[in-house]
Amino acid sequence: MSASIIVLIILIILFLLFIYSSITYNKFQDYIIKINEVEGKIDDTLRNKFDSILEMNNIIKETIKTKKVIVDDISKLRDEKVSSFELDRSLSKSLNKIDFIKGQYDELKNNEKLNKLTYEIEDMNESLDAYKKYYNEQVVLYNKLIRIFPYNLIGLILKYKEKTFFDGKDMNDDDIKDFKL
Repeated sequence: MSASIIVLIILIILFLLFIYSSITYNKFQDYIIKINEVEGKIDDTLRNKFDSILEMNNIIKETIKTKKVIVDDISKLRDEKVSSFELDRSLSKSLNKIDFIKGQYDELKNNEKLNKLTYEIEDMNESLDAYKKYYNEQVVLYNKLIRIFPYNLIGLILKYKEKTFFDGKDMNDDDIKDFKL
């Protein structure tokens, strides 16, 4: 065989490797983009839910004429850096407190603004559930790419790490207590 044929074969192999690595890179990028998009939607929805809960808090305080802080734990969240997982969990706890307090006062049960906000939050919760489900599905697909050959080679070169599920559960660690309801 002549040197030109060997060079041509090497060039063809390099070209095919380049095409393969480009396709693999684009596949990773597709999942990363999808995950980032849904994270943005989750963040926006959580911000809206946060604002609605604070508004509900103010309505409750005005209606029952108290200076007592109803959902003090979330008003502090504005100054802290918390993950979406933690924010979602804190907002759910605060909403449970508000629901409990609403059940104690008839004037709160019949408050039109409060009921409207409650329905809006229910819609937000439905959206959040759908976003979380989609997020977790995309994370599963992304994490599969990180683990299976030959994609894991490209992932290793690009230093991609596995992502955790929305609930914060890391399936690869030894901490069995990081699953929370």
